[in-house]
Amino acid sequence: MGGADGSALVLNATYEPLCVVSGRRAAVLVLTAKAVPVASGDDVLHSARTAILVPVVVRLSRFVRVPYRPSVPLTRKAVFARDGGRCVYCSAPATSLDHVVPRSRGGAHAWENVVSACGRCNHVKADRGIAELGWRLRTAPRAPSGAAWRVVGARRMDPRWAPYLDGMDVAEELGEPA
Repeated sequence: MGGADGSALVLNATYEPLCVVSGRRAAVLVLTAKAVPVASGDDVLHSARTAILVPVVVRLSRFVRVPYRPSVPLTRKAVFARDGGRCVYCSAPATSLDHVVPRSRGGAHAWENVVSACGRCNHVKADRGIAELGWRLRTAPRAPSGAAWRVVGARRMDPRWAPYLDGMDVAEELGEPA
């Protein structure tokens, strides 16, 4: 998960999650004294004179002010992550997006109207509403919120990041197995 080819969580000096970078970039931040390692992975980067454990969580040495977007961007990967990679209609593996209220019938392209669906359900539903088919949603779609979504978005999350993401059950929020 973490490592030279993996990802590392970057925390502000106040331990607020900021972003995710490559393990190699995290190692460079540590070597240049711009960050300190908080949690290290199993991988090691070697140079001619030194070896460093590749960090999976680093904390910046100085506070950085970063403006956050008020909402999470609506992307295919983010919708799949929100819905746990499963079809909201039948729980099969999701392969496509579906608008609960079809766009041709005035449905918006918004978090509250976009869900993940399997190819079969998406084909059967086509240009109809779920009430016409007698279907029900397992849960009402909503826009994700919280530091986990601002930082991680739709990436695969390293479980070692969870303690630093506002104490949320991030694995559950992102549809990851616990």
